[in-house]
Amino acid sequence: MTTSDLRLHVSDLACIRGGRVVFEGISFEAGAGEALVLTGPNGAGKSSLLRQIAGLLDIEQGTIALTGGDPERGIAEQAHYAGHLDGLKPPMTVLETLRFWAAFLGGAAGGVETALEAMALAPLADLPAAYLSAGQKRRLSLARLAVSPRPLWLLDEPSVALDAASVARLRAFMAGHLAGGGIIVAATHLDLGLPVARELRLGREVAA
Repeated sequence: MTTSDLRLHVSDLACIRGGRVVFEGISFEAGAGEALVLTGPNGAGKSSLLRQIAGLLDIEQGTIALTGGDPERGIAEQAHYAGHLDGLKPPMTVLETLRFWAAFLGGAAGGVETALEAMALAPLADLPAAYLSAGQKRRLSLARLAVSPRPLWLLDEPSVALDAASVARLRAFMAGHLAGGGIIVAATHLDLGLPVARELRLGREVAA
């Protein structure tokens, strides 16, 4: 899926929204097998930074590049972005949802089964999303990361609404992605328990 040369480069990045400077001068790099955890108070720009990397917000200043991946594809095509909204259609079952994502994202063979296993969703496969709890909906939303492997994961508060068992499963899921040479950039207020993670508190240097 990835190579040891995979690297995300962010240089002198700024974000301006509604005429307000959310942040400026943000620079960091993350390589294959590394996780970067974004921390800081509400309004510091964690979500905005993720959305800029994903190509969902304009870049006012600075550059973002992903090297060592597929030269024929941009960052957005090599990244999974999981934001605050789960993005589920209430009438669709868990299985139908994963099959839709597999078709839309060009999922790999066996990707749906892998996703069901990754987030322990097999017992819920025939249940419409409307009947899922908040935690189950979050697990289903995150399961699409396994449907179609992509090297860069951009996660905004991925553990929200998850119980302790689901957080442990998410941690193992993320650790597997990193072990396979992927990169994770995650915004969170909680410790995700990733031993290889570095921290970037917006407005400060990246911790070693």
